[in-house]
Amino acid sequence: MKADTLLYGATIVTMAASRQVIENGAVAVANGKIIAVDTCAALCANIQAAQSIDCSGHVLIPGLIDVHAHAGHGLIKSIGMHADNRWETICEEVYTQASPPEFWYAEARLAALERLRFGVTTGVSLLGGGDTIMRTDDPKHAAAHCRGVSEIGTRSVVAVGPTRAPHPRTYADWSNGVRTEYTVSFEQQLETCKSVVEDWHGASEGRITIAMLYPVLRDEHERDMAAADYSDAAEQGQIVRAYAREKRLLFTQDGHWRGSVRRAARLGLLGPETLLSHCIDLHEDEIELVASSDTKIAHNPSANASIMGRCPAVELMEAGACVAIGSDATAPDRSGDMFRHMQQAMHYHRTHFRDASVLPIGRVLEMCTIGAANALGMADRIGSIETGKQADLVTVDLRRAHLYPPNMPLHRLICFANGHDVSNVMVGGEMLLQEGRPTRADESEVLGDAAREAETMIARIGGETDLALPPDFWG
Repeated sequence: MKADTLLYGATIVTMAASRQVIENGAVAVANGKIIAVDTCAALCANIQAAQSIDCSGHVLIPGLIDVHAHAGHGLIKSIGMHADNRWETICEEVYTQASPPEFWYAEARLAALERLRFGVTTGVSLLGGGDTIMRTDDPKHAAAHCRGVSEIGTRSVVAVGPTRAPHPRTYADWSNGVRTEYTVSFEQQLETCKSVVEDWHGASEGRITIAMLYPVLRDEHERDMAAADYSDAAEQGQIVRAYAREKRLLFTQDGHWRGSVRRAARLGLLGPETLLSHCIDLHEDEIELVASSDTKIAHNPSANASIMGRCPAVELMEAGACVAIGSDATAPDRSGDMFRHMQQAMHYHRTHFRDASVLPIGRVLEMCTIGAANALGMADRIGSIETGKQADLVTVDLRRAHLYPPNMPLHRLICFANGHDVSNVMVGGEMLLQEGRPTRADESEVLGDAAREAETMIARIGGETDLALPPDFWG
């Protein structure tokens, strides 16, 4: 049998239905797909590979999947981080007033490179931050983001959608370095999203996928908004959901809690293609609504929302719901390192139940691999190491002081490894990170571009003072 690449000698964690683990295993890849998985003894003598990679001392896992994060945050994560809600205010100002396409391109490359280095081969990226500050006034911003990710080579589910009513919303453009302010209607934002879908859904060899988003409606919105504005918001959410169904796109919402899932159910927003993020302090009937509708959940154990309340991820899974882990990255206190978030998830729920057996380590790996692929509607293509699937593969080097002694490899992988232990990353059969070095990207150029765009953005919003340590920094 001929193959393009043969990875051999690793402990292979397949994440197939049987959860097979193969000691001294091998994986053969051809034309971007996995063509064989077995032990070295059974496979290596029968494979003629153009490239063979010795993975002895490594664990080989499916590419990690991050089901909830934000595009744009990568250039803002360190600004205004200590001053109450200043960071959120900065995000809103930047994403509507101070982020030309060059900003989105630079940030996309930086974020994709971060994911690549951490072994995250697929990630959801909301085009903006928070639930009302999406950059959907013009398709050029999403296009810049998609170009940037495509250059790095990882998979990205780019979520676009209108802001919450009322409209219009004020945006600003910086073409030729000159600021021009204008207002944008719901209809214009929706047309922007449709244009992005037509131009980018399935692009970059299928590595770019577009999802639709509409902001969550909660009790305070019906209470504080004018009746007509709330009615508009409810109708607009249904319009966006209907378009996602028509185009067979993932539909996602950011920031569910305390009764908002009931509202989403009444509006007809739930279903197998719906992914709800955070979902803190859900009521018992909401857990049943999620499970019975096959709605998917993005659990973000390291996010601020998980400090304000608790996502009942364990109870949701016991009810039969699909729950995957998201980083909600990047932000002032967290990166896109999914190893960190897996470890956080275990401690988060074990602390709640006062039970160290809750959320076993194999389950949290599932929540970032095959479970996450299911949440995104991609389990037929990615998420496990099985013949016929896309060759999205990651090796983790266990020959490190913090990962020794050399026994119990899965335990070491989940409980002790971090993103910097990733050595090789393959996406669709293409080696994008080899022995810790990116193969497509000029890392220094990506970092330099990100630094320049961040500096320009800070100057545009007058954010220089937000870089200083606050008086109470030392407590």
